[in-house]
Amino acid sequence: MNKQIPLSPELLAQALSGKRLLEEEIPVPQTCFQVLCSTKQIIPIPAIEKKKGSAQCIRCGNTALHYFSEYPCGICQKIHLYCRICIQMGRISECKPLYIWNGAEARWPEHVNSLTWEGQLTMAQSNAAARLEQAVHEKIPSYLCWAVTGAGKTEMLFPAITVALKRGDRVALASPRVDVIRELLPRIKQAFQNISIEALYGGSEHRTGRSQLILATTHQLMRYYQTFDVLIIDEVDAFPYYLDKRLMHAAKQAVKKRSTTLYLTATPRKNFRLQMKLGKLPHVFVPLRYHGHSLPVPIFKFSFYLTSQLVNKKLPKALLKWLIQRKNPKRQLLLFVPEIAMAKELKIVISDALLAAKAITAPEELEVVFAADQNREEKINQFREKKLHALITTTILERGVTFPSVDVAVLSAGHEVFNEAALVQIAGRAGRSADDPLGEVIFFHDGKTDAMEKARQMILEMNARGRKR
Repeated sequence: MNKQIPLSPELLAQALSGKRLLEEEIPVPQTCFQVLCSTKQIIPIPAIEKKKGSAQCIRCGNTALHYFSEYPCGICQKIHLYCRICIQMGRISECKPLYIWNGAEARWPEHVNSLTWEGQLTMAQSNAAARLEQAVHEKIPSYLCWAVTGAGKTEMLFPAITVALKRGDRVALASPRVDVIRELLPRIKQAFQNISIEALYGGSEHRTGRSQLILATTHQLMRYYQTFDVLIIDEVDAFPYYLDKRLMHAAKQAVKKRSTTLYLTATPRKNFRLQMKLGKLPHVFVPLRYHGHSLPVPIFKFSFYLTSQLVNKKLPKALLKWLIQRKNPKRQLLLFVPEIAMAKELKIVISDALLAAKAITAPEELEVVFAADQNREEKINQFREKKLHALITTTILERGVTFPSVDVAVLSAGHEVFNEAALVQIAGRAGRSADDPLGEVIFFHDGKTDAMEKARQMILEMNARGRKR
């Protein structure tokens, strides 16, 4: 449940303007809601626009008829359409409208000096930060920052966010991955200590959405319409954003007509590369990690019958040998597997192998984490705090999380779930600390794929470009 907001005109405007909400999402008492409706400060709009032979969901933009279904309405006793695409955000239908704010315009403070971060940017970071700041200052509609994993993209954003807050803009930083938002929240709060900041994602504690600086999963953008002066989309190439038209639609709908959208990525997809090549997308490229060291280059380890061994809960000799002979056994371990079932099934045998290799002293130092894991956030924090030595994970940790000193292994790297971008991002989890920039990255496979080869080639190319700087 959303917490109720104080009933002042200013706070109501900040909490409700620029949103399209269901009645139950509006955090005011029922009597207040009725008054706001009667005075037309809140007005209903159709949630689904239906025409002959077609329909459109106003919230997510869905127009595919096979993603609409019908249900008998208990209020008006009629059969109504509802959208299945965004039903997890609350069911909308022909007779269940969305509500928009029609009262006084929301105003946001102008912060003369909002940045409280006292760190320093490298020369490469400073150049990129200046370009991003200029894009926001000049309200360039779209700008892309292509920076290798570990380049320090978050810190590069600080000047751009600062100039936006200085002129009283409203800013959103969105990502397709909830783990990215959870990781960014304390860092952004530390950097902008005097700014109202909220994180919006499924299950988040603070859901009023009335802060000047919003961090959110891209799904949450569906509730906004022409709201933000600056929208930053981190990990724009990550699943599900790059495959989901409704998320792209939500991002376009969430910004004002004159605004700036900044895209951040370490592995730009073909559409972005083509736009950059044609000069249609202004961009800045950062090929160096913040500490100046190159990206770890994956080592391919071939293993006969790897897939069948993993399915049968057996570890290949190549993996066992590597676990024993690791160059720095004090580093924590991230072990990526392609499927949740495999992660669970391998926990005992991997634990036994790590115990035998003296990498851990007790089975409790190894855990499994995946998207639907109810203890997901707790386990990731335990790993970050070094209460766990090893973590078996699916691709949920391929990006957006930082651990200072880890070795990375991908089991069955030839599996279709490990595409080029995923493998580059996974490799980027290693060597992120200036104190330990040389983590190992091993791809165990029983047959190389194009994705593996392209991932390694991209890393080699980035390293070559970085050395030329």
